[in-house]
Amino acid sequence: MTFNEPKEKLPKIEFYGGAFGALLPFLVFITGVVVIALSGAPDEKGFWPILIVALALSLILSKDRMAFSETVISGMSQRIVMIMIMAWLLASIIGILMTLTGFVEALIWLANQLHVQAVGIVIITFIICCIVSLSTGSSFATILICSPLLYPTGGLLGAHLPALAGAIIGGATFGDFIAPISDTTIASSLSQDADIGETIKNRVQYILPAAGLALLGFVLVALVQPSKMGAETVSEIGGDPKGLPMLLVPALIIYLFLKKKHLLHGLLLGLVFGTVLGLITGLLKTESVLMLDLDNYVAKSFVIDGINRALGLSVFTILLMGLVATLKASGLLNRLVEIAAKRAKTKKQGEGWIAGIMSLAVLLTTHSIVAILTVTDFTKKTGVRLGIDNIRRANLLSLIACIFPFVLPYFIPVILMANMTSTGQEFDIPKVSPLDVGLHNFMSWGLLLMTMTTLFFGWGRNKKKH
Repeated sequence: MTFNEPKEKLPKIEFYGGAFGALLPFLVFITGVVVIALSGAPDEKGFWPILIVALALSLILSKDRMAFSETVISGMSQRIVMIMIMAWLLASIIGILMTLTGFVEALIWLANQLHVQAVGIVIITFIICCIVSLSTGSSFATILICSPLLYPTGGLLGAHLPALAGAIIGGATFGDFIAPISDTTIASSLSQDADIGETIKNRVQYILPAAGLALLGFVLVALVQPSKMGAETVSEIGGDPKGLPMLLVPALIIYLFLKKKHLLHGLLLGLVFGTVLGLITGLLKTESVLMLDLDNYVAKSFVIDGINRALGLSVFTILLMGLVATLKASGLLNRLVEIAAKRAKTKKQGEGWIAGIMSLAVLLTTHSIVAILTVTDFTKKTGVRLGIDNIRRANLLSLIACIFPFVLPYFIPVILMANMTSTGQEFDIPKVSPLDVGLHNFMSWGLLLMTMTTLFFGWGRNKKKH
């Protein structure tokens, strides 16, 4: 799945205190998020006050508050922000629909027939999510599709919940790094004039060892830290096959994504199809679609419930993108790139600076594609000057892009995954905090190990140039 990032020119914003003044609000935000995450925040709504404080501090420190205000609004209203929010709303509604129609119970029944136990469900979840992300090319779509189905199922089967959530986001990370239609793959390859097909072939040497390490991590955690239901087998939990026809809903959505349909197209059509299918099969009650409670002056619907579930993440994203826009408009990242360009003297140093500046760009923009576009010229010029292969440069960019956003608790993929664990609450399955989600994404930790091996020991350096 791809998108076109608008090339909107933001006004230059100067801050009192220079670079420190530009960074201080963002540091306040990160510190607040980490503290709340460590304390086990129940959901992302706890991050709202921190973001408001950070925005207010940034406003106070800015020299031109009119330009600051326009920049914040511009950042909040980006096309990609609206796409993400609409996708989360629709996916959350679909998750409620699948729960109401008994799909989780059907998966329980199916697992019972296959005699799958707690550790096995974590492994199967990871493999399924790898396949979905490889097929769709979208980490967001994978989390949105798989979480409402696999998290409650795994929880009921006694899986270790943080490992289960880590398996879902880990599988999503897999496709984000290597899928041919992943926006990360496309942006990193094309930005460095590297052939996408050859780049993907070259990435196998990174992704397979990382995936092997991830599987090992999931198994060890599931064995060492079993959940309180871990001793139970699937047969003791039961299930009901009536909801199996609803399997057609995610199948249709994945099919539409494979046909390169828009994210909104796939999710909206999947929701309509699922609603009609549920009504026809009798799995969905008419009053669940819409019921007017005239005595209390309210309307009730699974659509409303789904939107309410996605509200916290949506507001978090809007506020965060406003804050990030002010940091981009400060020109701080451009100055960092210029410094790096002067310091890189050898091939090994060049690779280190590419990875380092890409890491800073990701950490400060909280957006992989924005970060890649920010360092594109620096990476290309440094690579050409020092003889770093274009495919290797593209791989370095993607490696970094698939680490931090999937492990740190203030990045949207991690917040999204933590948010989607609320789908287990219907079955009395606890949520997983953003911190636990990131810590248990062994796929990204495996990619981090491969990145360190690449930079320090030259893994993959002596490959044929393209």
